[in-house]
Amino acid sequence: MKISTKGRYGLKAVLDIAMHDEAASVSSIAARQFISENYLERLIAMLKKAGIVNSLRGAQGGYVLARPAEEISVGEVLRALEGDLNPVDCAEIDGSLCEGSDTCVTKFVWKRIADSINQAVDSLMISELARDGKNLLEENMSGRNMSCNKK
Repeated sequence: MKISTKGRYGLKAVLDIAMHDEAASVSSIAARQFISENYLERLIAMLKKAGIVNSLRGAQGGYVLARPAEEISVGEVLRALEGDLNPVDCAEIDGSLCEGSDTCVTKFVWKRIADSINQAVDSLMISELARDGKNLLEENMSGRNMSCNKK
């Protein structure tokens, strides 16, 4: 299974919002994450429709998480942008019609893979990744400051 740019960029945007203490504008998220503003606006609309982000109007407006980051999983974000995360269309996984599903042995493989993927992304919370992201930024900033002092 391969996650498209919708999933990758949308997750980056949600993490960017979670890492900042104030509402983030599309232009600021796009600049920090190297994403086209037009494309990001479409992704934000999908995230807003899914109840993951909210918009705030006014001079200090922008986007914020709709719920605490501890309550939003990576799986929820990816499903809002990608749809289901199943590796294949299979009657055992998604209820699709399939001739021969009664005798299909590979359905057990696809089911186990789908279960593993869903368990992994549902157990990763935005709060954990935002904390890791802040730590990474701090490490990079302190490393840059130290290298500047050496000159």
